[in-house]
Amino acid sequence: MSPATAIPSFRERLRARELLVGTFIKTPVTHPVEILGAAGLDFVVIDQEHAPFDRVTVDALILAGQAAAVPVLVRVPGSEARDILPVLDCGAQGVLVPHVDSAARAQQVVAEARYGGGRRGFTNSSRAGRYGAAGFQQHVTASDAATAVLAMVEDVAALDVLPQIMAIPGLDAVFIGRGDLSIALGVDSPAAPAVVDATEKIAAAARQADKALCAHVDRADSPDVAWLRTLGVTAFIVSSDQGLMRRAALQTVAAFRAL
Repeated sequence: MSPATAIPSFRERLRARELLVGTFIKTPVTHPVEILGAAGLDFVVIDQEHAPFDRVTVDALILAGQAAAVPVLVRVPGSEARDILPVLDCGAQGVLVPHVDSAARAQQVVAEARYGGGRRGFTNSSRAGRYGAAGFQQHVTASDAATAVLAMVEDVAALDVLPQIMAIPGLDAVFIGRGDLSIALGVDSPAAPAVVDATEKIAAAARQADKALCAHVDRADSPDVAWLRTLGVTAFIVSSDQGLMRRAALQTVAAFRAL
């Protein structure tokens, strides 16, 4: 495929501020990735932080994503090399890293995800390196160009150092973690004024630093979508595979109960 006809990577589309819609994958089987990819989602995010995924299962779901032509990101459980390196070797197109609450943590995350200027452990013998078919420099260059790094800002400590976090080169986007912020701020809803203020503060800092913004919403028709778009959010993670299935089941049951 020539450069003129190359399909933009997820990272390129994210950085270009295209309106992207994805969902979390919480079920450790391949079928939801295939089904949702075929439905036309722009990306899916394997939720390794909150769902029962081991490395072998993640590997299978990333392969399913390639079969369905849908980019697969992984919400990893932490910011260490042991969290980030395995999923990138499996071929994930990006990582969503929780609790990035300082510039040092953001720098660590970027370093673990990048070869050039970072400290990602090298191999081209994995799926990411096409099992050795990609040459040394070809793999390094392609991986660094295509790997998206998203930091979750969801801690009170992060709110005091937002410009420093946003200034880290190689950090592609910030996820506004309204759920965790609600807990951290001691309120009972992401709609609480304290969370709204924090969300607007994060968004303003991201815009100032020219970082893309990502957020989670429960459903596409949520009034939060329009508000978040005015703040600059362009990548939306809508519910999850389980949430979408539950909602469809409830609607189906209700429709038949009404007969």
